Amino acid sequence: MSLEQQTVRNIGIISHIDAGKTTVSERILYYSGEIHKMGEVHDGSATMDWMDQEQERGITITATSTTCRWKNLWINLIDTPGHIDFTIEVERSLRVLDGAVAIFSAVDGVQPQSESVWHQADRYRVPRICLLNKMDRIGADYRAVLAQMMQRLKARPVLLQLPIGQEGSFAGVVDLISGQALLFDETDQGVTVHAGAIPRDMAEEAAAARELLLETAADLDDAILADFLEGRTVEAPRLIAALRRGTLECRLFPVLLGSALRNKGIQPLLDAVGHFLPSPLDVPPAPARHPQHPEVEEPLPSDPKGPLCALAFKVLSDEGRKLTYLRIYSGTLKAGEAVWISNRGCHEKVARLFRMHAHRRERLDEAGAGDIVAAAGLKSVLTGDTLCRSDHLLLLAGLSCPEPVVSLAVEPKGVGDRDKLLPSLEKLQWEDPTFKVREDKDTGQTILVGMGELHLEVITTRLARDFGVEVKTGRPQVVYRETLCRAAEWRERFHREVDGRVQEGEVLLRLTPLARGEGLRLVLPEAEGALLPADFRQMLRQSLEAVCAGGTVAGYPLTDLAVEVAEAPFVPGVTTELGLRAAAQRGLVMAAREGRPLLLEPVMSLELTVPSDYAGKVLGSLQQMRGRVEGMQSRGDIELIRARVPLVEMFGYMTELRSATKGRGTFTMEFSHYDDAPAEVQKRFGLQ
Repeated sequence: MSLEQQTVRNIGIISHIDAGKTTVSERILYYSGEIHKMGEVHDGSATMDWMDQEQERGITITATSTTCRWKNLWINLIDTPGHIDFTIEVERSLRVLDGAVAIFSAVDGVQPQSESVWHQADRYRVPRICLLNKMDRIGADYRAVLAQMMQRLKARPVLLQLPIGQEGSFAGVVDLISGQALLFDETDQGVTVHAGAIPRDMAEEAAAARELLLETAADLDDAILADFLEGRTVEAPRLIAALRRGTLECRLFPVLLGSALRNKGIQPLLDAVGHFLPSPLDVPPAPARHPQHPEVEEPLPSDPKGPLCALAFKVLSDEGRKLTYLRIYSGTLKAGEAVWISNRGCHEKVARLFRMHAHRRERLDEAGAGDIVAAAGLKSVLTGDTLCRSDHLLLLAGLSCPEPVVSLAVEPKGVGDRDKLLPSLEKLQWEDPTFKVREDKDTGQTILVGMGELHLEVITTRLARDFGVEVKTGRPQVVYRETLCRAAEWRERFHREVDGRVQEGEVLLRLTPLARGEGLRLVLPEAEGALLPADFRQMLRQSLEAVCAGGTVAGYPLTDLAVEVAEAPFVPGVTTELGLRAAAQRGLVMAAREGRPLLLEPVMSLELTVPSDYAGKVLGSLQQMRGRVEGMQSRGDIELIRARVPLVEMFGYMTELRSATKGRGTFTMEFSHYDDAPAEVQKRFGLQ
């Protein structure tokens, strides 16, 4: 076992927008000695928010990687965005991280995007510790947040600290494991931590809280259970070891308290990263497969001497050149080395390797298993690609990307912009798998498709600033989906002479509508016993997928539909690839028309925070927007309203809400599901 890997922590910071992720990152870098002056998000000087737009908007747009040391730990840290429009940044970060710090506002509790990132982490089984931030704010209530975590996240939070002082008088914490009070010196920005006895007026509360902590540890360790029942003292190292096991198994989630903006609670958080989050050696071996034999799985322990295997989880266009972020799962990668890209089937040369400190680079000669680094020189690599060596082929699972739901028509302002537009958009697509570009078949316009208004606004601003391309934009449009109202069957035969050769193919297609949210299901005849050769099967699948992605009536992707190839007769020497492709494509379009096409519109899940005096007015406006209110909760003079509203009604809603609440209302939203579009939309596309 490598001692270096035992001390490595690959962690990310995840939360809802404005919970304090970047502020926490800034304090971590300061207290670990990586930076010598703390920057602030609100004045645009935070180290991790290095992009111009991040500094101007006061939000994180792109996940940023950095490295720091804390005591004997080497921490690779990724600060992720909290805005739903940039959810892919969280997705790809969690794909490669070993652990995470989830931050919750002690005032606002578990918010919608908190739930989203939590469930993303659940999907990848990422162990987490939690920080309840903003304990100094009016309305901070850590008990309410713990209750929300149990109710909304179905999680088991384990409180490790109690607050000393409430709201504005918050001065420190009681550490329930060590039995000490920790106070943070305000004269040196919290660098000095004074450890002392627990205040007398908190002794009884602390004893009760530590007993709950011991009960939790006793569930995980029989020896602690015996000591607990006998009333014997349980030392801190044993308590930490038991809680660590539960954390690594995602059975429980340690919770700490703090106020990052007031420089309180960060050093105990760093200690907790070492105590409870895994090293690369603690996580299960990464499952890899052979590209030609996907049924064969090869576990990859984190071993620098093992076969090389790395995942490209982020690609950045840096001054026109690709910078590829890699998580190395096995083996050692050297600068100047040629590697095999399994997804592309080609060799590439890693020109240089860097350890990233936000936007600053540190040159490396080599990197080993457990490392997160950036590589220059990889021209064809995209997000989700696997790097290995040609004498030991390996393929890692890629990433699941959410579907974009908002589109925007753009056109170049000047002649000079026209030539640069498409190459610039291609580079932006390298970086962001949720950003798509297509051409409107009817108008010839270039259409940008993204996750939301802010996402597309950031893209168009980057076109101007980073690539020098000025564009004119239209009004954002909703990206609909197509489905069918009823089942349909269609047999299509293709027989035509093309360039002096007869092209022939035949298919029988059955289309069956599925329940909302089921997505697209493509069913081909079983490979076993099928006469269709493997290359014909692959071509047939790709052809049908292309038609499904482009739509059959209105140009929108098909969803909630099973597409079954019931028959695909193959006659050697007669059936051709071109003929079969043509039959499949036309057959799918004709079958879809028989099944009465229907448009589906995206529906968003909203959470609004409004003063109680204006709640009635807001509820009225939601009804006018075809919204469905699903619940309300009062917090003092504030109302939390949960609702579902069609996305098309949400454009420009922030202005309307601010006007209705005199600037005091806010909302967050995320994609919920697709539902039937209204009759007037169906008629506009000629579907009813």
